[in-house]
Amino acid sequence: MDIATIVGVILGLICIVGAIVTSSSIGLFVHIPSMLIVIGGMLAATLIHFSLKQVMSIVPVVKKTLFCKLPTHQELVQDMVNYSAISRRDGALALEQQLSNVDDPFLLKAMRLVVDGQEEQAVAETLATEIQYLQERHSDGKKIMEFMGASAPAFGMIGTLIGLVAMLQNLSDPSGLGAGMAVALITTFYGALVANLVFIPLAGKLGIRSKQETLMREMILEGTVGIARGESPTVVRERMQTLVSAKHREEVKPDISSKGQSQAA
Repeated sequence: MDIATIVGVILGLICIVGAIVTSSSIGLFVHIPSMLIVIGGMLAATLIHFSLKQVMSIVPVVKKTLFCKLPTHQELVQDMVNYSAISRRDGALALEQQLSNVDDPFLLKAMRLVVDGQEEQAVAETLATEIQYLQERHSDGKKIMEFMGASAPAFGMIGTLIGLVAMLQNLSDPSGLGAGMAVALITTFYGALVANLVFIPLAGKLGIRSKQETLMREMILEGTVGIARGESPTVVRERMQTLVSAKHREEVKPDISSKGQSQAA
């Protein structure tokens, strides 16, 4: 689970609710029609702009972004070095015994391509296509989140205009102008709140997570191509480390001799 996202949302709500409670009554900020205008209008606009399939597909993407933990570069390189050592010593078919311990579907598919004896070019093309589709799915999810973040304040403003029109129709009663203005502005509050506390941050988080997952998959691609070529664990490691920035390569130094060879034995 991405603790930072959960903590951020909770902290934001605590600060906002705390400020409301200390300055006025929380009941003043609860207005069901305003909520319906913002949430309902935002969802309606999203369904008009995107297809139903695209909107529904965002649920698993966001869920994976928040709850799926990516391995570290060190762990990933170590695993690929171990697979390379096993393949070099006992042949590609010996890797099949290791697949029961693989949780990542992409890594599992990559190793199965090696076990099946696919040529390195076919392996690279298949995995590159998988990475491209991943980027497209994440891009769609990010665009939907950004659109919702932009439309929520817009519908908040629409709700405010509706409230102002209703208020201006009752100018004969000056005592009600203050309450009417408060109700009109509450819709803008809802729109700004959900946009800046939920949808815009989630869009940014999804973009960052997409870059991280893409990098991990590109590292797997490079390692898998090296294994398919029959390259040594050292070459596989160096091939994967080319995708890591130079200042972090010292942190990604897996054990080539002991662990890899012990698993291959």
